[in-house]
Amino acid sequence: MGFQRLSRADFAFALRVTVASVVALVVAQLLGLPMPLWSVLTATIVSQLSIGGTLKTGANYMLGTLAGSIYGGVIAVLVPHAGEAALLAVLVIAVAPLALYSATHANMNVVPISAIIVLLMPAFSHVDPLNSAIDRILEVAVGAAIGLLVALVVAPSTAHRQMRGAAARLLEQMAETMGILAQGILDGMTIDDVSRLQDRIGAAMVALDTVGGEAERERLIRLNLGVQTGPMRRTLMRLRHDLVFLGRAIGSPLGEAMHERLRPMLEDVVAGTSAWLRDAAVALRTGAESPPIDRLHRTLAAWTAGVAALRHDGIVRQLSGDAAERFFAASFALEQMHRDLQDLDRIVTEWQHPGAKAQGSRPEGLTMR
Repeated sequence: MGFQRLSRADFAFALRVTVASVVALVVAQLLGLPMPLWSVLTATIVSQLSIGGTLKTGANYMLGTLAGSIYGGVIAVLVPHAGEAALLAVLVIAVAPLALYSATHANMNVVPISAIIVLLMPAFSHVDPLNSAIDRILEVAVGAAIGLLVALVVAPSTAHRQMRGAAARLLEQMAETMGILAQGILDGMTIDDVSRLQDRIGAAMVALDTVGGEAERERLIRLNLGVQTGPMRRTLMRLRHDLVFLGRAIGSPLGEAMHERLRPMLEDVVAGTSAWLRDAAVALRTGAESPPIDRLHRTLAAWTAGVAALRHDGIVRQLSGDAAERFFAASFALEQMHRDLQDLDRIVTEWQHPGAKAQGSRPEGLTMR
């Protein structure tokens, strides 16, 4: 990635990591800690893009260090290991169960590392196991505390602010994906191409959930007073499912009569929906008002009327069983998407003005039978 694509958040993160590592080294030396290296490494490791991420990483790293150091210290004290063979045996006893534990707890992979350091450090520094464990805990505590302090003071970045950007990027991806899927319904598309599109949306959804979880941790300790991220995350997940349903409508091209009638209808719906999604993304990113949804209501009402006309004219009955199934899958996906977009409209309004009501109301008579 070129430097021209780096954002202010990227430079702020680099600044925080640099400051945290330098301050950790200075403080560790002032306190006379035997291995300032671990304070510096800890401050660097716990520094994340957001305060919520730093909180989570720091807490996990501190808990893992505490558990691993205590376990390693107990093993070192209780099990004699004067010779080389005995030391190897003690290392197995210390590492094996902790490695098994960390295999099932991904956020605790520091536990066996801490035990190894506590167990082996006396062999190189001639310190007893108990003091080795205490030193390790103090060194990590200093690094974790400094990492969190720097995250709060130096160019602080909240996960709630990052959530806005992540949601905006996801909406833009959904707008682009919807247009490609609609073209696939009309003209055909390979399963591999559909899967790649859906995987990209899925990866963005995972990233959004991660940031949302960090934002909720910030709310718990009142580092930010923004709205809850849960409704936004759930609504975007439903929109993702709508796109999955729309993708299932892709197969061999539809018949000529259906193709001629369906193309302008589908293109209008996709154009209107994609434009609204992009406008909503801009609103989230800039703090502007939620885009009006009334025009989208009319567009989707026209789609519903068009589908009813296709059925009335008998064009749907001319389709094969598979083609008819795919047609109704697309109709169902768009109907569900309409409902979810109304929820998204309300949520975007709440994010801009907590406690406010959405601009548009849900119109009657748009449910397709």
